[in-house]
Amino acid sequence: MELRISKRLLWIGTAAYPLHNIARVYTFTLRPRRKDAVQRFVIAAAIVIAAAITLTILGSLTALVNSDVAGGLVMFVWLGASAMLIYSFVEMVMVLGGPTRYVLAVETSGASTAVVSSSDPQHLNHLVGQISHAIDNPETEFKFTVESINVSPKNYYFGDNVNMYGGTGNVGIAA
Repeated sequence: MELRISKRLLWIGTAAYPLHNIARVYTFTLRPRRKDAVQRFVIAAAIVIAAAITLTILGSLTALVNSDVAGGLVMFVWLGASAMLIYSFVEMVMVLGGPTRYVLAVETSGASTAVVSSSDPQHLNHLVGQISHAIDNPETEFKFTVESINVSPKNYYFGDNVNMYGGTGNVGIAA
């Protein structure tokens, strides 16, 4: 993907950001939420297994009345539980195997944020300097090749981490 500055616009691929709207340009390391992925899997597995055991007990009670229906129901329950466990396990493995990425983020004064990646953090740090220089010097034009990334915020730590103690209902919005 191409990152370029031309005529007071920052182009990242086909998206254009006016330089005067850029509020912050910075680099950081994007790490997968490995601990959260394991926790999600353990919780999902516990719920699925508890539900399957409960339905098996109910199916066994039904077997006292009609054994043909109960056997099919129990088989269906455990096949469904197995499928859900496999799905949850694969989702966890995908996050656990996800790479740590070095990224450059461009935040605007509005709600949009652009993120690009590179295997070389020094390259991204150099880009931060180039973009900052272009904001101060409107005649600047340049072009670089970067990598685009598509990540799920559910699977990666994105942005600043803030520890807040006390209070209730904190949602990160100042009134």
